[in-house]
Amino acid sequence: MLDQFLQVNIWVLIVVMARVGTVFALMPGFSAGYIPTRFRLTIALAVTFLLLPVLAAYIPPLPRSAMSMFLILAGEVVIGAFLASIGVFMVSALQAAGTFIAYFSSMANALVQDPVANQQSSVISGFLSTAALVAIFATDLHHMVLRAVVESFSLFRPGAPLAFGDMAEILAVTLADAFTLGLKLASPMLLTALVYYLSLGILGRLMPALQVFFFGLPLQISMQIWVLMVCFSGMMMVFLQAYSGAYAPFLAP
Repeated sequence: MLDQFLQVNIWVLIVVMARVGTVFALMPGFSAGYIPTRFRLTIALAVTFLLLPVLAAYIPPLPRSAMSMFLILAGEVVIGAFLASIGVFMVSALQAAGTFIAYFSSMANALVQDPVANQQSSVISGFLSTAALVAIFATDLHHMVLRAVVESFSLFRPGAPLAFGDMAEILAVTLADAFTLGLKLASPMLLTALVYYLSLGILGRLMPALQVFFFGLPLQISMQIWVLMVCFSGMMMVFLQAYSGAYAPFLAP
């Protein structure tokens, strides 16, 4: 009797850990390179233990064959990667916005190591992604992600066939919306750069002797930074609303 009880609990723990651990391994913030792997594993394991009483009813019995066990665990990993990819795509909107702004302000060659994207990116992209990550944790939106993971067990039941077509469509739409969001966030700087380039071109035609590069570049950088400072809070509000809206369909009404 005790042996059966331990087997059931270990199987439930493994299934829940497969989905929750994948989410923590890939979701923005926890997947950063500066986060130790043991810390991520500890957090995922602690959350899994907390969710066991709630999610035990959704876990199928221990299968008899090793292949069935592998298929169930592989499905859990796919679902966890699917849920985490939504957050990754939404944060990539700020990467796109920062790249656009860097081009508009002639700062595209100023690269730093982005701790969120784990790669080199423009200074503005790194600043926006880091600020967005701080805003997500400050506004408790990471709790929404955890709620979406919990609710996903009723939507994507372990052992049930995966809806790969619907999942691929959701990811494609999310990625397209993220790129559109990045362009919208950079639109104030785009409009400012368009007006500035037009004015600078007219000024260059009226004053051929003017050194446009030495005159226009410092003013362009200063103006874009000033516009970014004015619009920064609004950009973060729009991003947080879009981030919460991406996970809202997975929450129970």
